[in-house]
Amino acid sequence: MNRPSLSNILSHLLLVPLAACGAVLGFQPAPPCQQLEGVHFYVASDGDDGADGSEAAPWATIEHALGQVPDGSVVLVKAGLYNGRVRVRGRFDAGVTVCSELPYQARLRSAGGQVVTVYGYDGEVYGLTLEGFDIAHDGPGGGPLLVHVDGAGDGSVHDIVLRNNIFHDSFDNDLLKVNNAAHHVTVEGNLFYNQSGHDEHIDINSVTDVTVQDNIFLNDFAASGRIVGNDTGSFIVIKDSNAADDTVLGSRRVTVRRNVFLNWQGSTGSYFVLIGEDGQPFFEAQEVLVENNLMLGNADNVMRAAFGVKGGSDVTFRHNTVSGDLPSLAFAVRLNREGANPANEAIRLHHNIWADPTGTMGAEEPGRPNDFSDTPPAETSSFELTGNLYWNGGAPLPEDAGETINPSDDPSATIGDPLLASLAGLVPPVWLSGAARFADGSATIREVFEALVAGYGTPAPGSPALAAGDAALATDEDILGRPRPAAADLGAVQR
Repeated sequence: MNRPSLSNILSHLLLVPLAACGAVLGFQPAPPCQQLEGVHFYVASDGDDGADGSEAAPWATIEHALGQVPDGSVVLVKAGLYNGRVRVRGRFDAGVTVCSELPYQARLRSAGGQVVTVYGYDGEVYGLTLEGFDIAHDGPGGGPLLVHVDGAGDGSVHDIVLRNNIFHDSFDNDLLKVNNAAHHVTVEGNLFYNQSGHDEHIDINSVTDVTVQDNIFLNDFAASGRIVGNDTGSFIVIKDSNAADDTVLGSRRVTVRRNVFLNWQGSTGSYFVLIGEDGQPFFEAQEVLVENNLMLGNADNVMRAAFGVKGGSDVTFRHNTVSGDLPSLAFAVRLNREGANPANEAIRLHHNIWADPTGTMGAEEPGRPNDFSDTPPAETSSFELTGNLYWNGGAPLPEDAGETINPSDDPSATIGDPLLASLAGLVPPVWLSGAARFADGSATIREVFEALVAGYGTPAPGSPALAAGDAALATDEDILGRPRPAAADLGAVQR
């Protein structure tokens, strides 16, 4: 039986439309783990699972700790290196938090496949938060995936929170996979970089009620001593690969909000965010909200488009800022069918900023034509394009009569320079473990996030994006969780 827990209640609240909730649902920093209420237990790399789990006599493994602690506890993991898979298990109505005592100083590593698994095959798993870890493969070899949340096909895994972690350098497949009927999973405040192969940072696959918020997504393979192969997949994919093999047919109620995407090094067929991928004869995702994200085209590598939908229904893309040269096959969006997909329907594009200051909007290389969208007729049955800002460095906006969606289809378009900062000199903020800081000098993921938003996502005074929104279409908050007035600014940031 699925039991209600605090994280379940919070996850339900997070998925209520913002118009019903007000700005109370903006970013709320979690307190340091040492200040969390509940009995505190300890794990250390030199601990002993035969000990009592006190600070003086810590356990050796997270897995053992979760089998011992009472509901409502906090497990503090000492700084150090932890090799081997961490199997996250337990049923906690009040919730248990497993936290790196010093942020990012507890390093979880594995060469044999998954570093962390949350599996429901041996019974229900719920009410768990994993926070503050540095999680990576320790090199090539072994099996796929870095972190895997698997609902066992019947929803046995739910109410899971992954917060303030660094997920990086999978040498086989995704950084994070959430699939197989898992539900009420929250992924917030993390940094993701360097997956492997034509796979993703996050594969959200045949699930319901998943929220991805306040994260940073990028790739910088050279920073990890890896080759930039331009062969990796999208940063986030929302889809359903296994059809009727579990209790979910098409992912539903997935929210991607208040994230920053940058430094594209993937394939020319991939996206920052993609809905659908596997050519299924049903909608692979429905009730998807993508809002208040900052998407930065600071790299020279070509992508398919910033956002794509293949066989999706009831999808809203609003108050996002897409800025930079962003070499691509279509600058803003691709809406198409894959395989047996039904035509996309009810696709809403509101209050976004699409700005290429170079005048090459949607050109993959010099001399190629500009391209706003790739939206073949008959592959999208219904859409809305309303109240967005368009800027192509003063050059004409790309129009193509052969596409379903063009800037001229927007009845309340704003055309003008949004006055966003140049992306020249942007430093990809990977984690420098030896220096205990990020490459931009920040000490925490949140510091990195706020610096990126302030530096590259905030329109200058006098921008035509300011106060240009329609209250009926606007979000109640911006990318930093700040409330928007009735005359909302366009894009992710409310000045």
